[in-house]
Order: sequence, then structure tokens, then C-alpha cells
Amino acid sequence: QVQLVESGGGLVQAGGSLRLSCAASGSIFRIYTMGWYRQAPGKQRELVAVITRGGNTNYADSVKGRFTISSAKNTVYLQMNSLKPEDTAVYYCNTNVDLHDYWGQGTQVTVSS
Repeated sequence: QVQLVESGGGLVQAGGSLRLSCAASGSIFRIYTMGWYRQAPGKQRELVAVITRGGNTNYADSVKGRFTISSAKNTVYLQMNSLKPEDTAVYYCNTNVDLHDYWGQGTQVTVSS
């Protein structure tokens, strides 16, 4: 089993910054991808950013140029700058470990206007 522990959510004013972290632990042989998804009230969960084992990254168009995903060892980070009210959502960490998907419990990000 793999456990994901997220941290870094909170309340911030528009234009501000937050940094999310997600640490994976447990029975891990190889991590293939680590990423972040978000779900706003009444909306479907959507991809925010993902980073592969080889360091390739992919971002949602809505966050390009504002968010940066990075990873070190078994931890993934999401640096979020120039936050907008529409970024308000529960952010979920996701990882593919040994070809199995795992999800964190989610961390709330609220951006006030």
C-alpha cells in the first residue's frame, strides 16, 4: 500500500501564492507519475499538472505560466502563483506507483477576490 500526505492548502487573496506538497510513502518500487488534480463545487475533477519519472510535465491550459510542478524523491510540489478566485477547489494529489493509481485525501485551496 501507498500513502499520500498532502499539505499546504489554505486561504489566500487573489494574486497571492501557495505551495502544495504531497509525500508518498509505503510499498514503493517505482513511481511513474505524480500530479495534482482539483475539483471545484459542482464540477468534475480535472487535471492541474503532472510530472513523469523522466521529468516531463503537463499543465492544464488554465494554469500554464502560473503554476509549476516539481518533484524530489517521493514528494511532489505545486507552486501556485498569481492565484485567481477560479482556482478555488479541493486539490488532490495523485501518483502512479508500480502501475497502480493512488489518491490523497485532498487539501482545500480558497482564493478570495
